[in-house]
Amino acid sequence: MTAIFLSYRTISRKITAVNLPRLDWKLIYCLSIVISLFLMVFYVYLVHQLTQGAFLIKNYNKIISGLLEEKRGLETDFAKAEFLENARERAGEMSFEKMVNVKYVHILDKSIAKTDQIK
Repeated sequence: MTAIFLSYRTISRKITAVNLPRLDWKLIYCLSIVISLFLMVFYVYLVHQLTQGAFLIKNYNKIISGLLEEKRGLETDFAKAEFLENARERAGEMSFEKMVNVKYVHILDKSIAKTDQIK
C-alpha cells in the first residue's frame, strides 16, 4: 500500500509540472448550444422531406390504382368489341342478314300453343 501511495505522489508531482491549456467554458457552452440548434433544425428538415416523400408515394399509388382500373375496363371493352366483330363475321359467313321488316303471328285465345291455362 505504501508503494502505491509513493508512486501516486511522484506521479502527481510530475503532472503538476505540466501546464495544461485552460479551457474557455463559456465558448464551449455557446458552441454546444449553436450545434444543438443546428442539429434540431436539420432534423426537422429531414423529417419534412421524409413526410413529403411518403405523401408523394401515396398519391402516385392512388394514380397507379386508378390507371390499372381504367386498363381493366378498356381490356373488357376491347374483348367485347372483338367478340362482336367475330360474331358479325360469322353471321356474314353464314349468310345471315339484318331484319328490316318483322311480321308477328297472332295466336288465338283457344289455340293449343297457349300454355298459361295448363291444369
